[in-house]
Amino acid sequence: MFVELISIETRSINYDSRRKADCFLETGSIPVSSIIMRQNVVAIVGRPNVGKSTLFNYIANSKISIVSDKPGVTRDRIYADCNWLNFNFKLIDTGGIELDTSDSIFNHMREQVNIAIDLSDVIIFVVNCKDGLTDLDKDIATILRKTRKPIVLCINKVDDFKKQESDTFEFYELGFENVFPVSSVNKSGVGDLLDKVTSYFKNYNEETEEQDAIKIAIIGKPNAGKSSLVNKLLGEERVIVSDIAGTTRDAIDTEIIKDDNKYIFIDTAGLRKKSVIKDEIEIYSYFRSEIAIDRCDIVIVMIDGAEGITKGDAAIAGLAHEKGKGVIIAVNKWDIVDKDDKTIYEFTRKIKEEFSYMPYAEIVFISAKTGKRVEELYDKINIIHQNQMTRIQTGVLNEVLLNAMSLNDTPQDKGKRLKIYYVTQTDVKPPTFVLFVNSIELMHFSYLRYLENKFREAFGFNGTSIKFIMRERKEN
Repeated sequence: MFVELISIETRSINYDSRRKADCFLETGSIPVSSIIMRQNVVAIVGRPNVGKSTLFNYIANSKISIVSDKPGVTRDRIYADCNWLNFNFKLIDTGGIELDTSDSIFNHMREQVNIAIDLSDVIIFVVNCKDGLTDLDKDIATILRKTRKPIVLCINKVDDFKKQESDTFEFYELGFENVFPVSSVNKSGVGDLLDKVTSYFKNYNEETEEQDAIKIAIIGKPNAGKSSLVNKLLGEERVIVSDIAGTTRDAIDTEIIKDDNKYIFIDTAGLRKKSVIKDEIEIYSYFRSEIAIDRCDIVIVMIDGAEGITKGDAAIAGLAHEKGKGVIIAVNKWDIVDKDDKTIYEFTRKIKEEFSYMPYAEIVFISAKTGKRVEELYDKINIIHQNQMTRIQTGVLNEVLLNAMSLNDTPQDKGKRLKIYYVTQTDVKPPTFVLFVNSIELMHFSYLRYLENKFREAFGFNGTSIKFIMRERKEN
C-alpha cells in the first residue's frame, strides 16, 4: 500500500551553511514536471495608506511587507511567490503613488511603481472605501488605463459589506469592469478577487518559439563582464557595455545559432545579496533576474577573476542551485589576473570550497574581452544540456542502488533501519528520481548525498543538479 503525504515538504538547501546537501530532496507526490516556466506577475498599486501591504501579506501568507498607518512606509517593492487554486504567480507589493510632490522619497517610489507596472501581467488597483474616492485615485486610474493591461479594482477596508455597500458605489465612476469589495484585515472577498486576477493569466507553458533552443541566463555581481560575454559570443556590440556597475537594468534575450544548435542567452542586471540591495532599480533588477533564472535551462555564474571570489558570489549562485538549473562558473577577466603555474589550481580549490553545495558545477576560466576560452562555453553548455535530458532505465537505476546499499548499509534509528524498495526516474531538467522507502524520517541527508555520488559515478550528470523525491510505503 502506498501512502501519499498530504502536503509536499521541501527540505530547502541552505547554501550559506557548512552542512550543505548536494541535491534536492522533496517528499510527496510525483511532480508533473520539474521545469520551472516563466510565471505570471501581479502588481499591487495604489495611493499611500490604502492597505496594499496588508493585502499583499494575506495573499502571500506571510508578514513580508511592513504594515503601518504612516503613508510611505513600504518604500521598497517587495515580491513573493504565490499560489491560488494551482495558479503559481509572482506578487509585487509597491509603495504608494504620489503624483504631485517634490519629496524625493515619493519620487523614487513613483519610479519604482512604474517599473512594477511595466513588469506585471495583471494589476490590482487598491482604493480605500473609508476614505472614499479621491482625486489621486482618479489620476492613478487614468495612468493605469493607458497601460492596456488587465486591471482589477480592489475596494479595500470594506469590513462590513451590508453597512458599507452604498459607500462602494462611487468607485464605479473610475470605469473599471472588475470591481471587488474586500477586507484585507477580515480576509473577506480576497478569493473572488484572485479568481478574477488568475482568469487573465497567460499560459506561458504554451510558448513554443523557444522550445527547440537551449536557454542560458548569465548572472553575477555588477560589472563582472556579463554583457561583454554576450557581445563576444554574438560577435557584435548588441548589448551596451560600460564600466559603470549596473548598466544592464533589464534581462535581455539574444539568440545565437551555432553548428545548427539554437541558444538563447539571457543577459541580466548585476545581482548582489538581497540584504545589500537598497536602490529600487536594483531590487527590480534582482527580481527580473530571478525570472530569467526561472526561464533558463543553464546558468552561467560570472565571477570577476581580478576581484576574486566573494561571499556574494556564492549567494548569487545559490539561486540557480535552488531552482535545479545546470551551472557553469565562469571566472572572467583571467587575462588581467597576475598568475603563475599554480594560480588556476588555487582558484579552482577556492571555488570548490565556496561553492561546495554544488560540486557538480562546471568551471571555466575566460576573458570576455579577448575571447580566450569563450568558445569552450558552448561545449560545456551542450554537455550539460545532454545530461539534463538524460533518462535512465528503471532496471539500471536499481542495479546501481542495490550496489550502493551493499557497499554502505542504510542508516537506522532506535533499532529501525531505512529500507529503500526501489528507485525510478520521473523527470528531466533536472533529472528527478523517486525513492520508495519505508520511512522518510530515516533518510539522513548524508546518505542521500552518498546515493547521489553513486549515481553520478555511474551516469555522470556533470553540470546539473539531481533531484530526489521521497515516497513512503508502509510495511505490512
